[in-house]
Amino acid sequence: METVKVGIAGLGVVAQVVYLPLLARRRDLFRVAAVCDLDRGHAETVGREAGVPAYDDPLTMLDRGGFDALIVLTPGSHGPLVRAALERGLWVLCEKPLAYSRAELSGFSGERLMAGYMKQYDPASQRLVEALHEAGGPEVVRHLDATVLHPSEESQLLFARARPGRPAPERVAPYAEADERALTAALGTSSERLRRLYAEVLLSSMSHELSLIRLFTGSPDTVDHVAVWPTEVFPPSLEVSGTLGGECSGRYGIRWHYLPSYPAYHQVMTLHHEHGSLELRFPSPYLLNAPTRLTVTCRIGTTERTVVNEDVAEAFERQLRAFHRFVTQEEPPLTGLDGALEDIVTAQRIVHRYARWAGIPIGGECAQEVTGAPREATAGADVSSYAEEGGSGASGHAEESLSR
Repeated sequence: METVKVGIAGLGVVAQVVYLPLLARRRDLFRVAAVCDLDRGHAETVGREAGVPAYDDPLTMLDRGGFDALIVLTPGSHGPLVRAALERGLWVLCEKPLAYSRAELSGFSGERLMAGYMKQYDPASQRLVEALHEAGGPEVVRHLDATVLHPSEESQLLFARARPGRPAPERVAPYAEADERALTAALGTSSERLRRLYAEVLLSSMSHELSLIRLFTGSPDTVDHVAVWPTEVFPPSLEVSGTLGGECSGRYGIRWHYLPSYPAYHQVMTLHHEHGSLELRFPSPYLLNAPTRLTVTCRIGTTERTVVNEDVAEAFERQLRAFHRFVTQEEPPLTGLDGALEDIVTAQRIVHRYARWAGIPIGGECAQEVTGAPREATAGADVSSYAEEGGSGASGHAEESLSR
């Protein structure tokens, strides 16, 4: 089997706890050829352990080359780095968010781009797709309900002993300034709290729920209600509801709560349909090979039957296998440029609805709510308008929070 040489941009928690261990496990598929982090010492430590060149500037690493694909694990918006990698002919696996604004994606070619939503590759998620098809497809869904209880990342990572990167402020500044410009393009000069809600909650965490909704039923058709509380706390609680898209006539509801001292990460997504229910319970994503539980409830004659499915196959590893097939066989990923753009548009519709409800001025791409199905938006649009099989980053600023 062809081995793909990869560069790693961003050596924070996700790289140390998830990607580097899995890449070492799957030496049959990948060989790490270079690593990068704005903290030079941190990059050199990781590079020395991996036996590969280390860089403190991602563009320098791209120009030096020696690899065919790039895995982007940096905090903040990934748009500029992904663009640079694609322009050099590399295949790219990019963790979310792909970008903060649609303007950043103008002129993008998505032919070699895969967006990283590992929960789409979870065996339980894949089995749910099959079970939903067996029940009649998305059109039978009456309601999709999602709840996330998000403790602090520190509490989730007490076991991991990850080494933090500490890049100098002058190394971080250009990337932080680029992020601010992207947020201004998306939201205008809105409140700092609204900008953080959009970037740190909607695009950096709730995007997982949006990606699963998109996988199961298609992206939401409407955003009818958004509530954010308490006003004096950040990250807050967030509630979103509306109608599902595609052929589905049902509704969805998402409740996302940041509870720093909650005992454990908790995510449940349930689809109620005309013939029963399908429920997913996800563990903390940092616990590799911890199974997601799928519970299928249906009726057989006069009997209520409940079937529980658990599979210890790791979702991140399955995502890496899909990336390998994408590079070597050009098998399309579950989420490419179009899907990632749909999630950005849905996030903008959510923040637009909340700003209207709260009386907060908003501009940029969100000044006018997107109408129609978000999948109609295309990269490069005028910014003023609207299967997988069954079985600290290079940008170096503050460690990506709320990443799962």
